[in-house]
Amino acid sequence: MRSTYHRTSHGPAPAVLATPARPASATPARLARVACGALALVLSALVALAPAAAAKPVAGGAKAAPAARARSPKRGRHVESTLLIEGGGDGHGVGMSQWGALGLAEHGYDYQAILAHYYSGTTIGHIPQKRIVRVLIGNRVRKVPLEAYVRGVVAAEMPPSWPKAALEAQAIASRTYAITDDAGGSRFDVYSDTRSQVYLGKAAETSASNEAVKDTAGQVVTYQGKPAITYFFASSGGRTESIQNSFIGATPEPWLTGVPDPYDAGPLHRWTAKITFAEAAKDLRGLVKGAFEGIEVLRRGFSPRIVLANVLGSKGKTEVIGPELAGRLGLYDAWAYFSVERNGKVSREPDRSGAQPSASEEAPPPAPPSPPSTGSEGGVQAP
Repeated sequence: MRSTYHRTSHGPAPAVLATPARPASATPARLARVACGALALVLSALVALAPAAAAKPVAGGAKAAPAARARSPKRGRHVESTLLIEGGGDGHGVGMSQWGALGLAEHGYDYQAILAHYYSGTTIGHIPQKRIVRVLIGNRVRKVPLEAYVRGVVAAEMPPSWPKAALEAQAIASRTYAITDDAGGSRFDVYSDTRSQVYLGKAAETSASNEAVKDTAGQVVTYQGKPAITYFFASSGGRTESIQNSFIGATPEPWLTGVPDPYDAGPLHRWTAKITFAEAAKDLRGLVKGAFEGIEVLRRGFSPRIVLANVLGSKGKTEVIGPELAGRLGLYDAWAYFSVERNGKVSREPDRSGAQPSASEEAPPPAPPSPPSTGSEGGVQAP
């Protein structure tokens, strides 16, 4: 699943996971105030990702980041305080980063090594290809053969022009997600959008993506002999996150722990945003006591996505979890650092996590690609 607070993943098993799976928490209006570097780069990237933008990874779909709507006040007038945000990544951060998978593929990783990198301690297993997936499309549930379903997902989630190893990793992650998600309980298995993973049917199929699906037919990610739910999202910012730090309240899973992601380099690998205090107060309505005064970070995860923070007000502070804070402010990700600009002076907001934005957050180069697995598991236990 891509990300939503964030898809790009899902599954009611942990009810918390169903929503957190996709990053579709940022509305177009809120996204309009985010700037992520050169706009031209973002727009060109989005053109290449047209099919995937509506889906998961591009995590939940990488959206364009228009220039911030900050306006210079006239001289002599009171300058309103502005919240300045430095962020990284696009999505919930759990599992496979699609842009990171692209980078690994370009550096010689095969699909087995890519999946092993993002899903710690897992192996590749096989399941019967005749399985059926129940997909909710609109208000109707459609029964689709598993392999046909995966063909309709891969090209919608990842640009078919990307390296075959990345497409194969996406195919296996999407296949595994399809059989481990339980979005609709007894009624259906997956949504056809970023609440699970994007399914566009034959309209999304291409020869390259179909070949990746065919060459990995029946293969799934397993942990200790059982299919392991495979969340995925667009861009990690340089590190993925442990599930309990992003899907707050979720049970820690050994294969969903944060890992360095040094080759993640999508258009939202780094981004910035400006929000006036008036706008922030409106976005955080119900959490602000008195007049809005800023954000205090209390705890960060491995990545350093925000796990817990305080919304500061003139009459007190209110705790809020990182994913909700990012969603309320319309940010691409909970990987965010805050500063405040007042009358031309910028000051860093309090951060008790002890982590500060710096180049040192970039992970070191990974080890060479691991050799291909020597055989896959037979008789995988049903989820």
